Amino acid sequence: MIEININQTVAILVDGNNIERSIHNLTQNKNTMINFDTLIPNLLDERGLNRLIYFREGKNISSKLTERLHNHYYGSVIPCHKSADIPLTIKAMQLASKVDTIVILSGDSDYIELVRHLKSEGVRVEIASIPETTSGMLIDECDFYHAITEDDWFELAPQRTQKTQRPKPQKTKKPNRPSNKKS
Repeated sequence: MIEININQTVAILVDGNNIERSIHNLTQNKNTMINFDTLIPNLLDERGLNRLIYFREGKNISSKLTERLHNHYYGSVIPCHKSADIPLTIKAMQLASKVDTIVILSGDSDYIELVRHLKSEGVRVEIASIPETTSGMLIDECDFYHAITEDDWFELAPQRTQKTQRPKPQKTKKPNRPSNKKS
C-alpha cells in the first residue's frame, strides 16, 4: 500500500454561541461544553493547524477557555458585539489565501454564502456542528461534514452556591492606654 502524506494547513473558526446553544438545546443542560481536546485532533486528522479562533457574542467570556485555547492551540477568543456571523465571515475571507481548508464550527444557514465564496476561491470548506441543529443546505454546500456528537462534549461540575457569609468583624483601633512607664 502506498502511503501519501497530506500537507494541508487548516483554520478552525468557531461560532461559539451557535455551538453552545446547539449543545444546550440537545442536552437540556447549560453546563455542557465542547471538549476541544478530543474535537480538534479529529477535525485536523493529522493536518496542520494554522489558526483557531473562537468567536463569542457578549462580554462574559470564560478566562479559562481563553487560556486553554491559547495554551493548547495558540488559539484566540474574539468577543463580538452582536452575533459572530459577520466577524467570522470577515476572518474567513482574510484567511482564504493563507490556508488550504477552513473548518467552520456552526450549523447556521447564514454561512451558506460564505461557504460558496470560499469554495470559489479554491478553499476546502468543512462544517462541524450538531446534526440536529444544522441546516441541511449548509451540509450540502460544504466539502465535508463533521458531526459533533456526545463524544465531543463534557459536562461541567455544577457550581456550588456560596453560603451566606457573615460579615467579618472589623478591626478597631485599641484606645491609647497610659503606659505604666515613668518618664
